[in-house]
Amino acid sequence: MNLPTASLARPKPATETMAPSGRVRHFYKAYGLIVSSQVALPELEPTPPATPDLEIAVGPIYFPDAASQGATAFRFEPARQYLSWQAVGTFMISGSRRRIDVDPAPGIDDPLLAFPLLGPVMALALHQRGLLVLHASAIAVDGKSVIFMGDKGAGKSTTAGAMIRAGHRLLTDDVVALDLSDPDRPMILPGFPQLKLAADAAGAIHLEQAEVRPQVHPQIDKAQHRLRDGFAAEAVPVSRLYVLERGGQAAISPLTGAAALPAVLKFSYVTRFGREALADDFAAAHLSQCALIAGRIGVSRLEVPAGLDRIDEAVVAIEADLASGAR
Repeated sequence: MNLPTASLARPKPATETMAPSGRVRHFYKAYGLIVSSQVALPELEPTPPATPDLEIAVGPIYFPDAASQGATAFRFEPARQYLSWQAVGTFMISGSRRRIDVDPAPGIDDPLLAFPLLGPVMALALHQRGLLVLHASAIAVDGKSVIFMGDKGAGKSTTAGAMIRAGHRLLTDDVVALDLSDPDRPMILPGFPQLKLAADAAGAIHLEQAEVRPQVHPQIDKAQHRLRDGFAAEAVPVSRLYVLERGGQAAISPLTGAAALPAVLKFSYVTRFGREALADDFAAAHLSQCALIAGRIGVSRLEVPAGLDRIDEAVVAIEADLASGAR
Protein backbone atom coordinates (compact mmCIF):
# COMPACT_ATOMS: atom_id res chain seq x y z
CA MET A 1 0.00 0.00 0.00
CA ASN A 2 1.33 3.47 -0.89
CA LEU A 3 1.26 5.79 2.10
CA PRO A 4 1.06 9.57 1.76
CA THR A 5 4.49 11.18 1.81
CA ALA A 6 3.72 13.14 4.97
CA SER A 7 3.11 9.97 6.93
CA LEU A 8 6.56 8.65 6.04
CA ALA A 9 8.36 11.63 7.56
CA ARG A 10 9.89 11.01 10.97
CA PRO A 11 8.74 13.37 13.73
CA LYS A 12 11.42 15.85 14.72
CA PRO A 13 13.11 15.25 18.09
CA ALA A 14 11.78 17.43 20.87
CA THR A 15 15.16 19.17 21.10
CA GLU A 16 15.14 20.57 17.53
CA THR A 17 13.25 23.15 15.47
CA MET A 18 13.74 24.52 11.96
CA ALA A 19 15.42 27.92 11.60
CA PRO A 20 14.20 30.41 8.93
CA SER A 21 17.45 29.69 7.04
CA GLY A 22 16.35 26.09 6.56
CA ARG A 23 19.00 24.70 8.91
CA VAL A 24 18.02 22.56 11.85
CA ARG A 25 18.20 24.45 15.13
CA HIS A 26 19.30 22.29 18.07
CA PHE A 27 18.69 23.18 21.71
CA TYR A 28 21.18 22.39 24.45
CA LYS A 29 22.08 23.39 27.99
CA ALA A 30 25.61 24.27 29.09
CA TYR A 31 27.19 26.63 31.63
CA GLY A 32 23.78 27.54 33.03
CA LEU A 33 22.56 28.68 29.60
CA ILE A 34 19.95 27.52 27.11
CA VAL A 35 21.85 27.32 23.81
CA SER A 36 20.16 27.39 20.40
CA SER A 37 22.60 26.19 17.73
CA GLN A 38 22.55 25.66 13.97
CA VAL A 39 25.78 23.70 14.48
CA ALA A 40 25.13 20.18 15.78
CA LEU A 41 26.87 19.86 19.16
CA PRO A 42 26.26 16.34 20.47
CA GLU A 43 28.87 17.03 23.15
CA LEU A 44 26.27 19.16 24.95
CA GLU A 45 23.22 18.04 26.91
CA PRO A 46 20.01 18.35 24.81
CA THR A 47 17.05 20.30 26.18
CA PRO A 48 13.53 21.14 24.91
CA PRO A 49 13.18 24.28 22.73
CA ALA A 50 12.97 27.47 24.77
CA THR A 51 13.99 31.11 24.57
CA PRO A 52 17.78 30.84 24.25
CA ASP A 53 20.32 32.68 26.36
CA LEU A 54 22.88 32.12 23.60
CA GLU A 55 22.21 31.67 19.88
CA ILE A 56 24.71 30.04 17.49
CA ALA A 57 23.94 30.76 13.81
CA VAL A 58 25.69 29.73 10.58
CA GLY A 59 26.22 32.31 7.85
CA PRO A 60 28.73 34.61 6.15
CA ILE A 61 30.82 36.93 8.34
CA TYR A 62 32.55 40.00 6.96
CA PHE A 63 35.99 40.00 8.60
CA PRO A 64 38.68 41.44 6.31
CA ASP A 65 41.40 40.36 8.76
CA ALA A 66 40.32 36.70 8.60
CA ALA A 67 43.18 34.25 9.02
CA SER A 68 45.00 33.05 5.92
CA GLN A 69 47.82 30.63 5.13
CA GLY A 70 47.19 28.43 8.16
CA ALA A 71 47.29 31.31 10.64
CA THR A 72 44.86 32.62 13.24
CA ALA A 73 43.45 36.12 13.56
CA PHE A 74 41.56 37.80 16.40
CA ARG A 75 39.93 41.20 16.74
CA PHE A 76 38.21 42.54 19.84
CA GLU A 77 35.78 45.45 19.51
CA PRO A 78 33.36 46.78 22.14
CA ALA A 79 30.31 45.29 20.40
CA ARG A 80 31.90 42.38 18.47
CA GLN A 81 34.73 39.93 18.92
CA TYR A 82 36.17 37.98 15.97
CA LEU A 83 38.15 34.74 16.08
CA SER A 84 39.36 33.17 12.84
CA TRP A 85 41.24 29.97 12.04
CA GLN A 86 42.09 29.55 8.35
CA ALA A 87 41.67 25.76 8.51
CA VAL A 88 38.31 25.86 10.34
CA GLY A 89 36.44 29.14 9.88
CA THR A 90 35.54 32.49 11.40
CA PHE A 91 33.47 33.14 14.52
CA MET A 92 31.88 36.38 15.70
CA ILE A 93 30.47 37.07 19.18
CA SER A 94 27.90 39.89 19.26
CA GLY A 95 24.43 40.90 20.39
CA SER A 96 25.39 41.75 23.95
CA ARG A 97 27.12 38.34 24.26
CA ARG A 98 23.93 36.56 23.25
CA ARG A 99 24.96 35.46 19.74
CA ILE A 100 27.80 33.58 18.04
CA ASP A 101 27.92 33.63 14.23
CA VAL A 102 29.85 30.86 12.50
CA ASP A 103 31.27 31.05 8.95
CA PRO A 104 32.83 27.64 8.21
CA ALA A 105 35.83 27.27 5.92
CA PRO A 106 35.07 25.31 2.73
CA GLY A 107 34.49 21.62 3.37
CA ILE A 108 34.47 21.92 7.17
CA ASP A 109 31.71 20.02 8.95
CA ASP A 110 30.09 20.41 12.36
CA PRO A 111 32.35 18.02 14.36
CA LEU A 112 35.46 20.06 13.50
CA LEU A 113 33.66 23.38 14.02
CA ALA A 114 32.81 22.20 17.52
CA PHE A 115 36.45 22.16 18.64
CA PRO A 116 37.04 25.94 18.63
CA LEU A 117 33.36 26.67 19.19
CA LEU A 118 33.23 24.78 22.50
CA GLY A 119 36.76 25.85 23.43
CA PRO A 120 38.16 29.37 22.93
CA VAL A 121 35.01 30.81 21.29
CA MET A 122 32.72 29.66 24.10
CA ALA A 123 35.29 30.71 26.69
CA LEU A 124 35.39 34.25 25.30
CA ALA A 125 31.59 34.42 25.06
CA LEU A 126 31.29 33.38 28.72
CA HIS A 127 33.96 35.89 29.69
CA GLN A 128 32.03 38.61 27.86
CA ARG A 129 28.98 37.68 29.96
CA GLY A 130 30.89 38.57 33.13
CA LEU A 131 32.03 35.10 34.22
CA LEU A 132 35.57 34.27 35.28
CA VAL A 133 36.75 31.57 32.87
CA LEU A 134 39.74 29.35 33.62
CA HIS A 135 41.63 27.01 31.28
CA ALA A 136 41.22 24.05 33.60
CA SER A 137 39.18 20.98 34.54
CA ALA A 138 36.75 20.73 37.45
CA ILE A 139 35.34 17.82 39.47
CA ALA A 140 32.48 17.69 41.99
CA VAL A 141 33.17 15.75 45.19
CA ASP A 142 30.24 15.31 47.60
CA GLY A 143 29.00 18.90 47.39
CA LYS A 144 32.53 20.32 47.15
CA SER A 145 34.73 20.83 44.11
CA VAL A 146 38.29 20.81 42.85
CA ILE A 147 39.72 22.75 39.92
CA PHE A 148 42.86 21.55 38.15
CA MET A 149 44.97 24.24 36.46
CA GLY A 150 48.33 23.71 34.80
CA ASP A 151 50.48 24.04 31.73
CA LYS A 152 49.85 21.93 28.64
CA GLY A 153 50.67 18.31 29.45
CA ALA A 154 50.47 18.81 33.21
CA GLY A 155 47.70 16.22 33.47
CA LYS A 156 44.55 18.27 34.14
CA SER A 157 42.17 16.03 32.18
CA THR A 158 44.03 12.87 33.21
CA THR A 159 43.68 13.72 36.90
CA ALA A 160 40.02 14.60 36.32
CA GLY A 161 39.54 11.21 34.63
CA ALA A 162 41.11 9.42 37.60
CA MET A 163 38.74 11.29 39.93
CA ILE A 164 35.75 10.18 37.81
CA ARG A 165 36.97 6.59 37.92
CA ALA A 166 37.12 6.93 41.72
CA GLY A 167 33.40 7.76 41.78
CA HIS A 168 33.43 11.56 41.62
CA ARG A 169 31.66 13.64 38.95
CA LEU A 170 32.85 15.84 36.10
CA LEU A 171 31.73 19.46 36.20
CA THR A 172 33.59 20.65 33.12
CA ASP A 173 36.78 20.03 31.14
CA ASP A 174 38.99 22.62 29.41
CA VAL A 175 36.64 25.60 29.99
CA VAL A 176 35.78 26.25 33.65
CA ALA A 177 33.24 29.08 34.13
CA LEU A 178 32.92 30.63 37.59
CA ASP A 179 29.88 32.63 38.64
CA LEU A 180 31.01 35.28 41.13
CA SER A 181 27.67 37.09 41.46
CA ASP A 182 27.74 36.11 45.15
CA PRO A 183 31.32 36.96 46.15
CA ASP A 184 30.97 34.93 49.33
CA ARG A 185 30.05 31.77 47.41
CA PRO A 186 31.79 31.44 44.02
CA MET A 187 30.15 28.71 41.95
CA ILE A 188 31.38 26.43 39.17
CA LEU A 189 28.80 26.21 36.37
CA PRO A 190 28.45 22.72 34.86
CA GLY A 191 29.71 22.52 31.29
CA PHE A 192 28.97 19.29 29.45
CA PRO A 193 29.76 15.58 29.98
CA GLN A 194 32.90 15.22 27.90
CA LEU A 195 36.53 14.69 28.77
CA LYS A 196 39.44 14.90 26.31
CA LEU A 197 42.13 12.30 26.98
CA ALA A 198 45.34 11.29 25.24
CA ALA A 199 45.51 7.65 24.18
CA ASP A 200 47.93 6.56 26.92
CA ALA A 201 45.88 8.27 29.64
CA ALA A 202 42.63 6.82 28.31
CA GLY A 203 44.15 3.34 28.28
CA ALA A 204 45.44 3.63 31.83
CA ILE A 205 42.28 5.14 33.33
CA HIS A 206 39.75 3.18 31.25
CA LEU A 207 36.50 5.01 31.94
CA GLU A 208 33.84 2.35 31.50
CA GLN A 209 31.04 4.95 31.61
CA ALA A 210 32.43 6.85 28.60
CA GLU A 211 31.85 6.53 24.87
CA VAL A 212 34.82 7.45 22.68
CA ARG A 213 33.75 9.63 19.77
CA PRO A 214 35.38 9.32 16.31
CA GLN A 215 38.52 11.37 15.67
CA VAL A 216 37.59 14.44 13.62
CA HIS A 217 41.08 15.50 12.49
CA PRO A 218 44.46 13.70 12.31
CA GLN A 219 46.23 16.57 14.11
CA ILE A 220 43.92 16.43 17.13
CA ASP A 221 45.71 14.00 19.41
CA LYS A 222 43.21 13.82 22.27
CA ALA A 223 40.06 11.72 21.94
CA GLN A 224 36.66 12.94 23.10
CA HIS A 225 35.18 10.76 25.83
CA ARG A 226 31.41 11.37 26.15
CA LEU A 227 30.30 10.34 29.64
CA ARG A 228 27.13 8.27 29.95
CA ASP A 229 27.39 8.66 33.73
CA GLY A 230 29.54 10.64 36.13
CA PHE A 231 28.47 14.19 35.21
CA ALA A 232 27.43 16.85 37.75
CA ALA A 233 24.56 18.78 36.18
CA GLU A 234 24.18 21.39 38.96
CA ALA A 235 26.45 24.25 39.98
CA VAL A 236 28.82 23.50 42.88
CA PRO A 237 30.67 25.94 45.19
CA VAL A 238 34.39 26.35 44.53
CA SER A 239 36.38 24.49 47.21
CA ARG A 240 39.94 23.98 45.93
CA LEU A 241 42.15 25.31 43.15
CA TYR A 242 45.24 23.30 42.32
CA VAL A 243 48.15 24.03 40.02
CA LEU A 244 49.42 20.67 38.77
CA GLU A 245 53.13 19.90 38.63
CA ARG A 246 55.10 16.67 38.21
CA GLY A 247 56.73 15.34 41.37
CA GLY A 248 58.25 12.30 42.98
CA GLN A 249 55.21 11.68 45.15
CA ALA A 250 51.67 13.04 45.54
CA ALA A 251 51.77 16.16 47.70
CA ILE A 252 49.68 19.29 48.21
CA SER A 253 51.11 22.57 49.49
CA PRO A 254 49.36 25.98 49.61
CA LEU A 255 50.87 28.80 47.57
CA THR A 256 51.65 31.98 49.44
CA GLY A 257 49.24 34.87 49.08
CA ALA A 258 51.64 36.66 46.74
CA ALA A 259 51.84 33.64 44.41
CA ALA A 260 48.13 32.75 44.34
CA LEU A 261 46.92 35.71 42.27
CA PRO A 262 49.53 35.32 39.47
CA ALA A 263 48.55 31.63 39.21
CA VAL A 264 44.88 32.44 38.70
CA LEU A 265 45.75 35.18 36.20
CA LYS A 266 48.08 32.86 34.27
CA PHE A 267 45.43 30.18 33.82
CA SER A 268 42.47 32.46 33.17
CA TYR A 269 41.32 31.71 29.64
CA VAL A 270 41.15 35.26 28.36
CA THR A 271 44.88 35.83 28.89
CA ARG A 272 45.48 33.46 25.97
CA PHE A 273 44.16 36.20 23.66
CA GLY A 274 46.51 38.88 25.00
CA ARG A 275 45.97 42.37 26.27
CA GLU A 276 43.68 43.28 23.37
CA ALA A 277 40.92 41.07 24.80
CA LEU A 278 40.93 43.09 28.04
CA ALA A 279 40.07 46.48 26.63
CA ASP A 280 38.19 49.26 28.40
CA ASP A 281 36.94 48.21 31.85
CA PHE A 282 37.44 44.49 31.29
CA ALA A 283 41.04 44.49 32.57
CA ALA A 284 40.13 45.98 35.96
CA ALA A 285 37.08 43.73 36.31
CA HIS A 286 39.11 40.65 35.37
CA LEU A 287 41.86 41.47 37.86
CA SER A 288 39.23 41.97 40.56
CA GLN A 289 37.66 38.58 39.80
CA CYS A 290 41.00 36.77 39.90
CA ALA A 291 41.94 38.50 43.15
CA LEU A 292 38.61 37.50 44.70
CA ILE A 293 39.17 33.81 43.89
CA ALA A 294 42.83 33.88 44.94
CA GLY A 295 41.99 35.58 48.22
CA ARG A 296 38.81 33.72 49.18
CA ILE A 297 39.66 30.21 47.95
CA GLY A 298 43.44 30.23 47.69
CA VAL A 299 45.58 28.14 45.37
CA SER A 300 47.65 25.04 46.16
CA ARG A 301 50.38 23.22 44.33
CA LEU A 302 49.41 19.61 43.56
CA GLU A 303 52.37 17.39 42.78
CA VAL A 304 51.31 14.45 40.63
CA PRO A 305 53.68 11.46 40.55
CA ALA A 306 55.20 10.67 37.19
CA GLY A 307 53.75 7.54 35.63
CA LEU A 308 50.10 6.88 34.90
CA ASP A 309 50.17 3.83 37.16
CA ARG A 310 50.52 6.20 40.14
CA ILE A 311 47.72 8.65 39.30
CA ASP A 312 45.51 7.23 42.06
CA GLU A 313 48.02 8.51 44.62
CA ALA A 314 47.05 12.03 43.58
CA VAL A 315 43.35 11.13 43.94
CA VAL A 316 43.94 9.96 47.52
CA ALA A 317 45.80 13.19 48.34
CA ILE A 318 42.98 15.31 46.90
CA GLU A 319 40.30 13.41 48.82
CA ALA A 320 42.30 13.81 52.04
CA ASP A 321 42.77 17.53 51.43
CA LEU A 322 39.02 18.03 50.91
CA ALA A 323 38.18 15.96 53.98
CA SER A 324 40.54 18.01 56.16
CA GLY A 325 38.36 21.10 55.70
CA ALA A 326 41.45 23.28 56.19
CA ARG A 327 41.75 26.65 54.38
